[in-house]
Amino acid sequence: MGLLSKGALLVAAALVAGTRRLFVSEPSAVTVTAGEQEPSWLARWLREHLWRTARYFLIFLVVLGLGGFVLAASGVIPIKASSGHWPITHWLLQFSKERSIATHTLGMESPPLDEWRLILRGAGAYHTNCRGCHGSPEVKSPRVVQEMLPPPPYLPTTVPNWDSTELFYIVKHGLKFTGMPAWPALQRDDEVWAMVAFLRRMPEVDAESYRRLVKGETPPTNESVPLEGLLGSRAEPPPVVDNCIRCHGRDGLGRGVGAFPKLAGQSTDYFLNSLRAYAREQRHSGVMEPLVTGLTDEEMQQVAKYYASLPAASRSATSDEERRSIERGAQIAQSGIPTQRVPACIECHGPANTPRNSAYPSLTGQYADYLQLQLELFKENKRGGSAYAHLMQPIATRLTAAQMRDVALYFESLQSAGTN
Repeated sequence: MGLLSKGALLVAAALVAGTRRLFVSEPSAVTVTAGEQEPSWLARWLREHLWRTARYFLIFLVVLGLGGFVLAASGVIPIKASSGHWPITHWLLQFSKERSIATHTLGMESPPLDEWRLILRGAGAYHTNCRGCHGSPEVKSPRVVQEMLPPPPYLPTTVPNWDSTELFYIVKHGLKFTGMPAWPALQRDDEVWAMVAFLRRMPEVDAESYRRLVKGETPPTNESVPLEGLLGSRAEPPPVVDNCIRCHGRDGLGRGVGAFPKLAGQSTDYFLNSLRAYAREQRHSGVMEPLVTGLTDEEMQQVAKYYASLPAASRSATSDEERRSIERGAQIAQSGIPTQRVPACIECHGPANTPRNSAYPSLTGQYADYLQLQLELFKENKRGGSAYAHLMQPIATRLTAAQMRDVALYFESLQSAGTN
């Protein structure tokens, strides 16, 4: 027997001996003095038998615990996944999981999850992070992971068993004893809810629909995109093909629906600093961090230079309400809000005739939804970023949600190269 097992037996023997000495004596007899009433026979019986029962029960628990420790220390318990679980073990783990999730999601409310952009973002995140274990409508059950214990479930058939808040809890925090990891960026609830939005839709998705969701062929938009044939030949670097195209597109316009940010025309310095911040986990994203971590600095430079070389695009306002919002946003962007200590946005982000720091992002033509989300993340101190990101946090806290929307729509409407 190994040294650990021998030591465990010695410890067990010493604890049992100490426990016996602790509980061996009977409770002292009760002395009744003059003027006191003698305890009833029931009280005497309960005192005697309850003490004896409690003593034996405590001894049993100590011996049981020590026996379990000795058994574990001996190494005879198999931990191989191929052996499976005993039925009682499987039931206990499943029951505990369900009760824990139900308890920790009490009172949690789900936001609306039927917005197309949200579903599209979730599809891209699923294809990047989850498909390898849980499969997809294209490949239903990856062979190797099915030998895990427990095997990752095929989600289209299991998602209906959980409500949206429970799915959010599972995706965000992961599950112990299953190999299910937590979301890589716990600050980004918006990404987790996007994943839940896609999972809710997943049971209805066939292989062809799945390919369209994660690789393109999205609904038509008002996006003004130059004709691809007029752009000339442009060989995409391998990192762009492998990691970027399915969300941001070859043209860098984010597939034209606002689910993903535009990258075309962005400053090379800002783009490269952002990629490095993702790789260092200083800018938070459960989708971007895992992808960028695998890139070398040279590959990051290739990606940044490629998208910086592409022409940007913009869209026009579609309603009178949007036009009024853009006018209010223009006032904020060009003059700031002195009463709220908000500076003019164009001083750092352009467009302006004066030189500006190339490490600051250009916001011109960027999707309003994306810009508004970034402002909200800054306000909640959940975005992170490069060495200049901290400058935005106090400014964002001074803006109302309506002002954020106005500014975002203004920058989206601008007709100039350069995006965020």
